[in-house]
Amino acid sequence: MGMYSLPVPRASTTSDAFNAVAEPRRRDILSFLALDERSVGDIVDALSLEQPSVSKHLRVLKDVGLVHVRRDGRNMFYRTNAEAIRPLHEWTETFERFWRHQLRRVKERAETQSHPISDSNKNEKEQS
Repeated sequence: MGMYSLPVPRASTTSDAFNAVAEPRRRDILSFLALDERSVGDIVDALSLEQPSVSKHLRVLKDVGLVHVRRDGRNMFYRTNAEAIRPLHEWTETFERFWRHQLRRVKERAETQSHPISDSNKNEKEQS
């Protein structure tokens, strides 16, 4: 008898920050906005994306609160909302500890392999 799995509906990208940043281009946009407020045109040029696509991604980011928007005449300027990004940062910190530990182990292993002490050298050092 086979197992049946019912399709699980996917959460809307506008349901929360985690779903919104699941899309790589949105992460790219957030990274680009991290340092400064930017216009849609700046984002289009810097990331080589089509303007309609950038506008759609910005709408999702705005709807979940990850970016703020300011209008200046006909131009729209976007900037990150650091407070809304905090839950993402706090969640990833859990895994950052894991990776730091893993990187430390890789470093130790690499150092051990790059400076092996042969048995004869080890014996000479012990006898001295």
